[in-house]
Amino acid sequence: MEVLILDDNPLNLVIFSELVESVAGHRARTFSDARESLVYCGEADPDLYVVDYMMPGMNGIEFVERVRAMPGRADVPIVMVTANEDRAIRQKALEAGATDFLSKPVEAQEFLIRMRNMLKLRQAFCRLTSRTESLAAEVARATEQIRANERDTLYALARAAEYRDPETGAHILRMANYARLIGQHLGMSSQEQDLLLQAAPLHDLGKIGTPDHILLKPGPLTGPERAIMKQHTTIGWQILRAHASPVLQAGAEIAYSHHEKFDGSGYPQGLAGKDIPVNGRIVAVADVLDALTSSRPYKPAWSAERAQGYLLEARGGHFDPDCVDAIIERWPDALEIAHTYAE
Repeated sequence: MEVLILDDNPLNLVIFSELVESVAGHRARTFSDARESLVYCGEADPDLYVVDYMMPGMNGIEFVERVRAMPGRADVPIVMVTANEDRAIRQKALEAGATDFLSKPVEAQEFLIRMRNMLKLRQAFCRLTSRTESLAAEVARATEQIRANERDTLYALARAAEYRDPETGAHILRMANYARLIGQHLGMSSQEQDLLLQAAPLHDLGKIGTPDHILLKPGPLTGPERAIMKQHTTIGWQILRAHASPVLQAGAEIAYSHHEKFDGSGYPQGLAGKDIPVNGRIVAVADVLDALTSSRPYKPAWSAERAQGYLLEARGGHFDPDCVDAIIERWPDALEIAHTYAE
C-alpha cells in the first residue's frame, strides 16, 4: 500500500519513509511542497496521508481540505503530525477531514502502530467497496435477466394474438419500432421510449377473444361482425389492466385507445384530440403504416410513397398531426426499420 508523506523537514521525510518501507508490501511517496503533492494526488490514489501541520505556503489543514474535495478521497485516512496541543487547532483539523494525529517528537513505534491501524481501516474499506460494487453488478445482471424474461414473455403474449390473425410476428416488431421512432421525435425520454417499444406489441391482444369466423373472414365484415371485431380493444384492456407491471399498464392503455381517431370518430370511447392517450395516438399511426405496407390475404402491400400519402391525407382526421409529422420527418429511419424487420 502507498503512504504519501508531506513535510517541509527533509529529515522527517527520510525517517517516516524508512519506517513505512520497513513494513513489507508498503511504499512511501514523499513531498516537501504541498502544491506539488496535490498535483500527484490528482493522478494517483495513496492509501494513507501523513501530513505535517506547520508548513510554509499551505498548512496541513488547508491541504486536508483540498484532498477531501477531490473525487474518491472522502474516506482515505489522513494522519496529521503536529507539535501544537491547542484543542481548537485539532478540532479544525478534524472538521477539515483529518482522521488521526501524531504529536512531535514522533516516536517510531507509535508511528508504525498508527500507520498499521490506518492501513487496516483502508483495506477494510476497499474490501467493503469492492464487495458492494460486486453485489451491485450482480443485482444489475439479475435485474437485466428479469427484464429480458419479461420482454420474452410479453413478446410471446403478443405473438399468441398475432397467430390468430393474418398478421405476422414481424408486424409487431416493425410497428413497435415505428412507435418508438415517433415517440423519440416527439421528445419522449429514453425510459418512455423503451416502455412504448415493449407495450406497443400488446395492442391487439384482445383479438384472442375474437371468433375465428370473424377474425379470419376473407371478405368485408357485416355490421354486427364489425361490432364484435371492435370488442378486441376492450378485451385487451380488460386482460391487461389488472396487472401492476408498468408495461402491462401501458399495454392496456394502448389496446383500449389505438383505434380512437383524432377527430373523435374512432372507438371504443369516441375520444378526440389530446384526450386520446399519447401512446394510443402514436400506435395508431405505427399500426396503420405497417398494415398498409404489408401484404395481407385481402390486399397487396402498398408502396412506401402511397402509404406516406395516406398518412398525410388522414392527418388531423384519423391521426394526430404531430405523430404523422414525426414519422414523415423520420421517413428514412422508418424505411430502415421496414428493411431490418422484413418478413
